Amino acid sequence: MAILSVLSGWTAALGDLVLEQRCAGCGLGGAVVCAACAEALDQGPWRCRSRRGCPPVWAVGPHAGRGRAVLLAFKNGGRRALGERLARGLAGAVRAAAPTARRIRLVPVPGRAAATRQRGYDPVRTLSTIAAARLRGQGVDARAVSALRYVHATRDQVGLDSAARWSNLAGAMRARSHGGLPPEEGAAVVVDDVLTTGATLAEAVRALGATGVRVSGAAVVTERGPGTGRFGGEYGHTGRRGSGSDTGPFPDLLSGL
Repeated sequence: MAILSVLSGWTAALGDLVLEQRCAGCGLGGAVVCAACAEALDQGPWRCRSRRGCPPVWAVGPHAGRGRAVLLAFKNGGRRALGERLARGLAGAVRAAAPTARRIRLVPVPGRAAATRQRGYDPVRTLSTIAAARLRGQGVDARAVSALRYVHATRDQVGLDSAARWSNLAGAMRARSHGGLPPEEGAAVVVDDVLTTGATLAEAVRALGATGVRVSGAAVVTERGPGTGRFGGEYGHTGRRGSGSDTGPFPDLLSGL
């Protein structure tokens, strides 16, 4: 397994060297992420529309266009070097989800075992770790804590409708323990790559709540929506940019939610 991990790392590094002069967002030569695509990645953090069972969620941007392309290049294209660029915006979304917390613990949604083995790394965990390091560089006591695990097999959510997504993940996660999670003066922020129906985040919140952990909010890289326009649609962004102080009509999420 160690040899496979090393080979996977070498392959990813070689891919980055080959592709490093092509923008991951538009394919333009000359930069890993060109200026126009960088601007698309820097539009947030944006407050997402509410989803059933979810805390306030903040996103770097919509799951469309250049931002989507960069995320998919990192997630499925083997371009791990993009993690640093994506984590910059994700760190801002995490801070917006817990604007006044003295300690922040980023709790990544766990990757499915088969997908993680295929990629050779867990994209959400990787982004959470880098984002936590960026927050520490800004003077925030932040750390990524892998507190969640799957307790039964789940299907890939891609291609499932809303009802199937919720059914697929119902009761699928369990929180390992309180170890590493923050005390009362801290905040737990769940992290994922894409927000669609909210089923994944809601299940993560439920599992953490079952052990008494209160989730302050969530942060994602992109928010998916079927509607028209830049932030439109049933699952689209509110289009509000802010520091996180606007928490809206969401109730506190206590244990047992």
